[in-house]
Amino acid sequence: MSESMVRGGFKFLTTNHPMIVFEDNEVGRLKKEVFDAPMEEIDKILRDYEVPSPPEIGKGGCYIQTTPRAINIEKRRRNDIVLVPVGTTENHGDHANSGLDTFMASQICEAVRRYTAKKGHEVNLALPPLNYGGHPYHHMGMPGTIMLPQETVSEILIHVMLGLWNDGYRKIIIVNNHGQLWMLENALQEFCKRYQLPGIYQVLDWHRAVREFFIPVEREDSLETTFVHADESETAVAQLMFPDMVDMKYVRDASGETFLPGGHFDTSVDPWRRPHKWSEGQGHFAIEQRATPEGVVGKPSLATPEKAKRPIAAILKYLTLVVEQIYETYPSGKLPPIEKLSLRDPKELEPFLKEPFSEGWKSVYELPAVGPFTKG
Repeated sequence: MSESMVRGGFKFLTTNHPMIVFEDNEVGRLKKEVFDAPMEEIDKILRDYEVPSPPEIGKGGCYIQTTPRAINIEKRRRNDIVLVPVGTTENHGDHANSGLDTFMASQICEAVRRYTAKKGHEVNLALPPLNYGGHPYHHMGMPGTIMLPQETVSEILIHVMLGLWNDGYRKIIIVNNHGQLWMLENALQEFCKRYQLPGIYQVLDWHRAVREFFIPVEREDSLETTFVHADESETAVAQLMFPDMVDMKYVRDASGETFLPGGHFDTSVDPWRRPHKWSEGQGHFAIEQRATPEGVVGKPSLATPEKAKRPIAAILKYLTLVVEQIYETYPSGKLPPIEKLSLRDPKELEPFLKEPFSEGWKSVYELPAVGPFTKG
C-alpha cells in the first residue's frame, strides 16, 4: 500500500516503510516504479541492460581507450556525455576481491552504455582513473588497501576532466563507489574554479542515489541489513555483477567497535537521515585494522545475487534518466548559456568550444589562466 502526500506544497509518494518516501517528480516516480515492481519486471529491466555481463574493460569498442579514434569521434558527435567510473583497491574480506568498488562502478556504467547504444545514442565511457583511490582515516594500515593522498586523487581527476574536455566531452559524470566522495567533489569544484570552462559536471555516489533500495523491507528479495562495507549489500552486488570474483566459502561476518552512543552518524548510504554522514567524524569508533581485521563490517554471509537485483535495476534506470535528460536538453555540441556558466569572455572562449581539429579550434592547453585559483 502507498499513497500520495502533500506537505508544504511538495508532493511525496509514500510506502509502507516510514523511512522510504519518494518525491512526486520524474526522479521519484521512476524510483517508486522500480520499488513497487514485481520481480518479473525487475528481471526484464536487467535483461534490457544485459546484466549480468562479463566486465568490458578489456573489450574493444566499449571504452574511449579501447575504441579506434575515428569511431570515438562518430560516437561523440551523436552523444558527448561521458561516464567516468571511479573505484579503489581495498580489502573487502577474504571472500571478495579488492577491486570490488572499481568493478561495481564500471559494470554499472557499462550496462548503461549497452542500453543507450540500443537507443541510438550510446553514452561514452572513460576507463577508471582511480584503481587506487583515496580513503578515510579508519582504513589506514589495512593490508590489501592501497591509499593515495587526497591531493593526488583530486589532481588526477582534475586533469582527467581537462583532457576529456579538450577532446570534446564537455558533459562529464563521475560515478563513484567508494568512501572518497569529498575528494571527488573537491576535484570537480577545483576544476571549475581553476579553468572556468563551461560544461555539465556531476559526481554521483551510485548507492547513495538509490539509498531507498538498501533499507530492509518486508519482501523476499530485500536485503536484511543496510549498506556498510564488504557486507551483505556489497557482496550481493558482486555476486550478481561479477560472481567469478567472489568465493563464499571464505566468507566471515564481523562488526565494528564504537565508543559513544549511536544515532549520530549514518551508515554508508545515509539511509536513516542522521545528523552526520559517516565521513564527518573519527574517533567515535575503532579503526578497521584493530576492530575488524576481517575486512568486513556487517553480514556478507546473508548475501544472495537476488537481493541485489532491485538496487541495480534502480541505479541503471536512474543513471539512464540522467543521461537522457542531459542528451535531450543539450544534444551533442550544445551547452547551457555560456555567459551564465563562466566568468570568461564568451568571445575568448569561442575557439576552445569548437570541435577538436575543426577550423579555428584551439586546444584548452592554450587557454589563458584567469582568476585567483589558477595553478601554474
